[in-house]
Parts: sequence; C-alpha cells; structure tokens
Amino acid sequence: MAIETSTDDDPAVRLDRLADLATPFAVRTAVTLRVPDRIAAGVTHVDELARACDADPAALGRLLRYLVHRGVFVEVSPDVFALTDVGELLCDRDGGGHGAYLDLGGLGARMDLAYTGLPHAIRTGGPGYRSVHGRDFWADLDAHPDYRAYFDALMLSQQRFTAPEVAALYPWHGVGHVVDVAGGAGGLLRELLDAHPHLRGTLVDRSEPVATAARTFAEHGLTDRVDVVVGDFFAALPAGADVYVVSRALTDWSDAHATAILRRCAEAAGSTGRVLVVEVLPTDPYVPHRSPYDLQMLVLVGGRERGVRDHVALAAAAGLVPVHTYRGTGGLTLLEFASAA
Repeated sequence: MAIETSTDDDPAVRLDRLADLATPFAVRTAVTLRVPDRIAAGVTHVDELARACDADPAALGRLLRYLVHRGVFVEVSPDVFALTDVGELLCDRDGGGHGAYLDLGGLGARMDLAYTGLPHAIRTGGPGYRSVHGRDFWADLDAHPDYRAYFDALMLSQQRFTAPEVAALYPWHGVGHVVDVAGGAGGLLRELLDAHPHLRGTLVDRSEPVATAARTFAEHGLTDRVDVVVGDFFAALPAGADVYVVSRALTDWSDAHATAILRRCAEAAGSTGRVLVVEVLPTDPYVPHRSPYDLQMLVLVGGRERGVRDHVALAAAAGLVPVHTYRGTGGLTLLEFASAA
C-alpha cells in the first residue's frame, strides 16, 4: 500500500517537482549569461540585457519570466527586470559563491552534471564522474588549472567558517607540532597558526594545492613556522608530530581508502600522538540520507557521508581508539583518536 507523504497536492504534482530539470538549468543559464550581474550593474531592460548577453531578446524574456515565477527576478514594469534576494545571491563570483558554482562553464556545473553518472555509481559502488567526463575528479582538477583554482578557492571559503571553531574547540595549548593531512590550500593550518602563536605546522598534500598553500603562508608571514610537503596520504607521512588533522577529507573516499588514510596517520602519530578528524555532518543531529551530500560524494569520488559511529569504526580498523569528541555549530564535529596499542 502506498504511503501518502504530503497533503498539499496530488502525487503527480509532487513527482513533477521532484524530477524538474527546467528550473535548475534555467537558473544556471541565467548565471552563465551573467544576467544577475548585469541587472545589478543597472542593465535592466530585456533588449539591453539581450545585447549585453549576446542573446535573442524574445528567448531571454521567456527565460526571465519563467524565473520571475520562481522568485529569482521581478518584472517591475513591462520588459524591465530586477533582482530578488535570491537573484542577488547569484552575483557572488568568489570561491564558494553561488554565481561561481552555478555557471555552466565552471567546475561546479561539471560536478552537478556528474549526476548523470549516478546509475553507474549505483551499479558499481564507485564514482560516476569518469563515466560522464572521461577522467576521474582528481585527474580533472590536475588537467584544468582553472578547475583546480576554483576547487582550492571553494575549500578556502569553507574553512573560513569552520577553521576558527576548530582553532577554538580543541585544546591546542598542549600541542607543539600539528600536521594538516591533505590540508589543501592551507586555510585551516593558517587559522591554527594565527590563533596559537606557539604552534608549528606541516601541510601535506599534492603539488598543486601545496603551491597555493605556500603562497598563503608567505602572504601571512608564517613561513618560519610551517613546512609544506608534497605527499600522498596513502604513503608514509612525516612522523613524530603531536596531532595529525584530517579535515573534511575522509568523505571523499570509500571505507577502505578512508581506513588506509587513518592507518597512515596512526603510524605517523605513534603511541603518543593524536589523530583529529574534522567533519561537518550535513544534519545536526546526524541523520543519514537527509541531505544530498552522501549521493554527491558517491557520484563524484566514490566517497560517502558518515556519522560519528562510522568514523569510530573506521578508526578502529586503522588501530585507533576514540579519546574525545568536540562539537561545534552547524554539525561541525572533531573526533580525537589515539593509538590502540
């Protein structure tokens, strides 16, 4: 017997809403043509917008009016358009901004289009990105410097929100040397070193993000307190530090790969060091499968969303036991582990 999940309309209408592709692509097309940016700059008549966007005026008008009914634009007078508060968000072209992510020429849209590889991912349990784009996600970043730059900027934008809390939540006063494993462009480690002047740091990652991180540290006058190491977290890590941080990286990998990463951290930390896993759980309290993040990780990189128990199980397989869990805002969770030996 079918279970009715809503009473606001009939099931066919609900299904249409679930399966809609017109609206997502209409929004992305407006962004790609930079319509929100041009309206914000004062170009508001459909004919002027069409000239600025090199578009057909009638077709552009149809797009705009469709999005008027979805709350993106307002037609303030015939053929004259303004932005709603939603439309204003589409002008943000900075790393992590909605405008940058939704542009059909950028990495964000390429990531979204990888969802057409979801059947492959479901059949195989591995990523679907290669089946759509011809190479895996990480190779795509290596092959396109603009994609890599966007991805680094996206990671930095996320760290702006989480890094200050990580710096405040954990008892860093008892730590001398921290290694940021897969530290990307260096946003988290920079925050830790800024907040705790006694700390020394090492960042380990692939050559492209390491180069970005080195520039970040130099710009902030931190080069005398930090080392950058080109490395692979599936290989041996620099040993002997007090804390090994793995921040928002395990979700990018399968259970087997994530366990291997934690095992390398455990080996480097030895009997006296700690391994600190930093994650933002998409729902707080954690409710599996409520957000699309789990499916996104599967289709992009073969990874998965996990809760605290899942991470504890991974750590146990890597020879680690839980020590303490620190909880921040918005689902931010720090899980501290030590050697089980």
